[in-house]
Amino acid sequence: MFDIGSGDYFNEAGENDLNNKRIMKKVANKCYLPTNYLLLDLLKSHPEFRISFSFSGLALEQFALYMPEVLQSFIEMVETGRVEVLSETYYHSLAFLYSREEFQRQVDLHTRAVGELFGVTPQVFRNTELIYNNELAGAVAEMGYRGVLAEGADHILGWRSPNFLYHALGNPSLPLLLKNYKLSDDIAFRFGERSWEEYPLTAEKFANWVSGHNGAGEILNLFMDYETFGEHQWEDTGIFDFMRALPCQILSHPDNDFVTPSEAIERYSPVGEIDAHSYVSWADEERDLSAWRSNDVQNDALRAIYEIEEEVLATEDPEIIDTWRKLQTSDHFYYMCTKWFNDGDVHKYFNPYESPYEAFIAFMNVLNDFKMRLKEQRLANEKEETEEDLGGWVPEAAQA
Repeated sequence: MFDIGSGDYFNEAGENDLNNKRIMKKVANKCYLPTNYLLLDLLKSHPEFRISFSFSGLALEQFALYMPEVLQSFIEMVETGRVEVLSETYYHSLAFLYSREEFQRQVDLHTRAVGELFGVTPQVFRNTELIYNNELAGAVAEMGYRGVLAEGADHILGWRSPNFLYHALGNPSLPLLLKNYKLSDDIAFRFGERSWEEYPLTAEKFANWVSGHNGAGEILNLFMDYETFGEHQWEDTGIFDFMRALPCQILSHPDNDFVTPSEAIERYSPVGEIDAHSYVSWADEERDLSAWRSNDVQNDALRAIYEIEEEVLATEDPEIIDTWRKLQTSDHFYYMCTKWFNDGDVHKYFNPYESPYEAFIAFMNVLNDFKMRLKEQRLANEKEETEEDLGGWVPEAAQA
């Protein structure tokens, strides 16, 4: 709180910049670089192999700033033509829940960044943290996307399997690719858990589980955080050996192959309609919005950041607008979650705070600092406008 007024947060020179660089290098060396090199080898050795990635714009920025070799390795994978880049909000925000206009602007920014870096235009949309409902589907359809990714949560599927293509309610031309959370989480969360009854998980065992769905499904979607490889599941768990062997084991069954989301949409037709009148996400056991909006401090912080939208945009100051958008990143509100219980360990990943309340206090202090900058900018703009108005006025007597 004693730093309010200094304006030193995010990527400005100093301790924050050093921390960003240190953390990026740590995660890059444990996860991004070894995984990228492994996947590039698999793409070269298995022409049938496919992957898709969803990068936030902020992740791409930090790759470029601190570890350009990471960005280059992703570019090399995309250049194979067998890796699809998905669309999302540039700032990995919850903007759709609060401002449809801001949501559209962030998606447009993301599309532009992906085009400049990878030379492709995303065709399939994945919202922040797989947050989805019928309204989002309508907005995505209007934006011209060919499909959208969502969580295959039990409460929207009911008795149905996630291993088919579906379509959104009222939008038969918008296919949904639903995550198979059971098999995805076997890798993302349970892989290194020694108390798990299926431990150790081998590529052969997992491939047999996948093949067991043949005849009872058409597509099996595995979605997970990229940090699963090397960060959440450390190298000594055998996660890299597992991934290296997995494509070969999957392809050993004659009915199996790999597709990107766009290829899946081309190949298969939706078998039914999904009615998601309530929001669904891939977070926590509830798979709803409670990871970001389950307590008063989260709701207060979210309301505070979005209620200044008009004032921020009125400045027309790129730096101020960028800072405001960085304050929208969903992680800030995720760290404020008080639902520790079964999901506690997940909420501690990369969390710099000792408690949810510390996260809230830090955020609100930064927001207070930011509001001071906003006020200063507004006063400066008003002064400039006043001077311009006076500069065009000359008293009649002086003219004579």
